[in-house]
Amino acid sequence: MKHTILLVEDEKKIADTLEAGLEEEQFEVSVAYNGLEGKKLYLNNAYDLIILDINLPFMNGYELCKIIREKDKRIPIIMLTALNFMDNKIQGFDVGADDYIVKPFEFRELLARVKALLRRTDVLLDAPEEKTLTIADLEVNLDNKEVKRSGTKIALTAKEFQLLEYLLKNKGRVVSRADIAKDVWDIDFDTQTNVIDVYVNFLRKKLDKDFTPKLIHTQVGMGYILKTDAD
Repeated sequence: MKHTILLVEDEKKIADTLEAGLEEEQFEVSVAYNGLEGKKLYLNNAYDLIILDINLPFMNGYELCKIIREKDKRIPIIMLTALNFMDNKIQGFDVGADDYIVKPFEFRELLARVKALLRRTDVLLDAPEEKTLTIADLEVNLDNKEVKRSGTKIALTAKEFQLLEYLLKNKGRVVSRADIAKDVWDIDFDTQTNVIDVYVNFLRKKLDKDFTPKLIHTQVGMGYILKTDAD
């Protein structure tokens, strides 16, 4: 069965090129040229992955991404944009994007990221998954995406939750920034960006700042490890 993709892109030349390239790779593609049209297609059809421009007419990509993510926690979302600033990337990840590609880009890069995200999603759908992950007094429910520490609910963004889930599934093991980039962001680690450190700090402020024991630890020169102080 073909994977289905929703492409929301207002520049028709880019949309036509991507549609043709993806269909040549045996994907089934629906195209919307503005945010409202993209929302309508999403609500009325089932898709395996969404490619979403940010600067869209009527409803921008951030707004549409947030709507989609509130309804579906798992569908992969790739954002396309000409905005190459860290704040834009963080905003995209905060509203639920899984990946972020800056224009101009090569089609083969987009294709590689599409395939990587779909592989990960297919594995998650096929594998039986634990319902709750824990360490110390931290509890994470994978079904309803609820996070609690000492019984206190903690609100996380979609990308923060994804990072925490990865750390929990690897608790007691040091994970490098390259590991996190590949397994959480599905990208090769870029030494020029601090986005991983930024998100680890976001988690620390929410999960460790007002609680003991501290759970997120830095292994200098190696990466991060989730463990209790006593471990």
